[in-house]
Amino acid sequence: MSDLGSEELEEEGENDIGEYEGERNDAGERHGNGKARLPNGDTYEGKYEFGKRHGQGTYKFKNGARYIGEYFKNKKHGQGTFIYPDGSRYEGEWADDQRHGHGVYYYINNDTYTGEWYSHQRHGQGTYFYAETGSKYVGTWVNGQQEGAAELIHLNHRYQGKFLNKNPVGPGKYVFDIGCEQHGEYRLTDVERGEEEEEEEALIAVVPKWKATKITELALWTPRLPEELPPADTLPGQEEVMGAEGGEPGDDIQLLTDFSEGENESLRAIDEDGDTIREEGQDYSRDEFRYDMDQGEDEGEGSVSEGLLTPCDEAAWSKAVLGQARGLERDSEDPL
Repeated sequence: MSDLGSEELEEEGENDIGEYEGERNDAGERHGNGKARLPNGDTYEGKYEFGKRHGQGTYKFKNGARYIGEYFKNKKHGQGTFIYPDGSRYEGEWADDQRHGHGVYYYINNDTYTGEWYSHQRHGQGTYFYAETGSKYVGTWVNGQQEGAAELIHLNHRYQGKFLNKNPVGPGKYVFDIGCEQHGEYRLTDVERGEEEEEEEALIAVVPKWKATKITELALWTPRLPEELPPADTLPGQEEVMGAEGGEPGDDIQLLTDFSEGENESLRAIDEDGDTIREEGQDYSRDEFRYDMDQGEDEGEGSVSEGLLTPCDEAAWSKAVLGQARGLERDSEDPL
């Protein structure tokens, strides 16, 4: 059973007395430690206060589900673990008989959700891990759905952007482990329908489609070291050695920028090829970036399709071109 259907399991109310063994107060109410067998076949063992489940206790349903945790006036409230009949379980905070606060849900397909809950639903910041593919969604949730700024992390690349109704929308970028980024935008498009489907009065399905705009290198920050001033005291003969090795400072600069005509033509051709690659944006359908959330109602959230996306090949070639250009620059530098 998924987290969306757990509210169907209801405990017996305070008026369903059943059989009871345990402590009572002067008024004859269940008060202190006790054990009860309720008319519907459920059992409870734990703390009571003024006739109500209050404090630490264990409630076992006749269908095999059970709750182990804190109660407040007959309701699950505080820290607790709920194990459902199918083996899935929730560990975390409760309020007024509902998952509320921070908690972890373990699905039967080994998927997990770790994050914030509100009124029994995933709401706020949370991470959903897809066990089948190793991918995970890290970001914002609204009323149980992936919505807002988030990052979808795969084994060899990740997508950063915004989500709406479980789908990526608007500007974003793919970051590849090979050392490049592909920038673009997800645009909503209508699904193509057949003649029979067009005759039926049905809502038009809208799916996001990726439109790439450019490929860049990873935006890495490199610290710059302050320039050191020459020492005040110069050893005898040091000026002569420096003059013999390096000559005038302008010579070093001239040496780094002195390419032959052939090398300059090669660099110019490489730059033109790189610009052409960046300008060629390709459409990638949602099939290359799809994951199924509907299955989560019964077995968790389903799986995320993985594998390196088509843009990776283009990105790898672009990086190779940029790397070749830098190689020519390094070859021209003075080894000293």
